[in-house]
Amino acid sequence: MTIQSINTSSSSPLARRSISQLPINLFASVMGITGLGLAWREAAKSLGVPRLPGEYIGGLGTLVFVALVIGYVSKWVRHPSSVSSEFAHPVQSNFFATVAIGLLLQSAFLNRYSPLLSQGVWIAGSALTFALAYVVAKAFLGRQQLSETTLPPLLIPGVATLDIAVTGYAMPYSWAHEVNLLAFAVGSVMAAVFVTLIFARLRHEDPVPVPARPSLMVLVAPFAVGYLAYTSVTGSVDLFATVLFYFGLFLMLVLSPMVFRTDVPFSIAWWAISFPLAALSIAFFRYAEAVQSDFLVMLAGVMFVFLAVAITVVFIRTASIVLTGKLFEVK
Repeated sequence: MTIQSINTSSSSPLARRSISQLPINLFASVMGITGLGLAWREAAKSLGVPRLPGEYIGGLGTLVFVALVIGYVSKWVRHPSSVSSEFAHPVQSNFFATVAIGLLLQSAFLNRYSPLLSQGVWIAGSALTFALAYVVAKAFLGRQQLSETTLPPLLIPGVATLDIAVTGYAMPYSWAHEVNLLAFAVGSVMAAVFVTLIFARLRHEDPVPVPARPSLMVLVAPFAVGYLAYTSVTGSVDLFATVLFYFGLFLMLVLSPMVFRTDVPFSIAWWAISFPLAALSIAFFRYAEAVQSDFLVMLAGVMFVFLAVAITVVFIRTASIVLTGKLFEVK
């Protein structure tokens, strides 16, 4: 099984186009764009870069999210069988959690402008995240799984649950802390189980197909987001937090030469790199601040530049296939 990809070669102007071709994994773009906006806020604090561009980027994430929701609801109304097919797919179904993560990240971004709106978005995102985590866990335990579908996207629902704790630490409700603890418990154990299974699959089965290679970067997310969730819940950077951060960084360095290759064709699947890199960039800045290391702040700046360049390239190439209509061509 491979992640849905979009052929970027030239196509006939007579090719039929349909909203049914809008892929659920395009919601990962909201995660990447909003994540870059939040990472920019960290860079503004640590490096003194202008704050305003990060706010524009976060606002762009809001606009993209709204546009995708409208588009996907239209797909649901007009082509319900296409949505059902994606939700039943053993790999694509995991990307429905990107909608929930997009909501959670937007709640963090919007908090500076409207705390009330931010709280409402967080509650909606948290409810959707828990619902999807329940569905994934029930399906995982309720039927036999094929080894070829045990791919990095399986981690997305668990990472989504961790994002509840990352974005919910500032919520003013008396019950929010317990919700964050529940989210951290569910997300961390799900991530631990699925990471083990995915590592075993990568070790003992055929390698991930080349078009799906960008999804390998999702393996970084449980450690980067886990660091952010753990430090948000505990309020401290201890040895366990340090292990999470440094292993996430190590894994990113190991996976990068496997992902960033000229023989990996561009597709929507490339958005899978965006949020793991954004989460690691945010974690890098916060860890450097916690240990008071100028050297690590400098390295965090390098990571931030890498993130910004990567997301800019993927955004431009995605905009090209959207604006030319190639994204919606019926195969």
